[in-house]
Amino acid sequence: MRALLLLRHAKSDWHAEYGDDRARPLNRRGQKAAKAMGRFLGGAAQLPDAAITSPAVRAADTLRLAMTAGGWDCPVRAASGLYGAGVSGLVTEIRKEPIETEVLLAVGHEPTWSEAATAFIGGGRVRFPTATLARIDFDVERWKDVAPDTGTLAWLVTPRLLA
Repeated sequence: MRALLLLRHAKSDWHAEYGDDRARPLNRRGQKAAKAMGRFLGGAAQLPDAAITSPAVRAADTLRLAMTAGGWDCPVRAASGLYGAGVSGLVTEIRKEPIETEVLLAVGHEPTWSEAATAFIGGGRVRFPTATLARIDFDVERWKDVAPDTGTLAWLVTPRLLA
């Protein structure tokens, strides 16, 4: 079995001076939420074996803050397919994971995360407010076999649930 943890980046600072959208930073609330989600993963023993993140600053910083606050670590790779490439970009990146990875954390953006979760579980409507974290379990042997309608939503946690 494989498990995918989808983490939407935390709240960003629209008023900061950042130029390109990829450089938009987190605001204070976002930093706090990213740390809370990292502590949740550590406390719930739901730690990833590996992580992929969008190259956007707000996504990479969400992951970094979560790891530090939660006291856990794993190999991380940045993947341009998690920024603006939609569900197909996410699936492409997931399928690159080696068989040794059992739990994969992906940090990215809306609307892709909601669309991907909905596709993976075969329908319904899944919402991802900022810093929301969901676990989708796949009854597959290899990441290459992950596809729409092959997953089960195990849980979904928003920062407000942890407040």
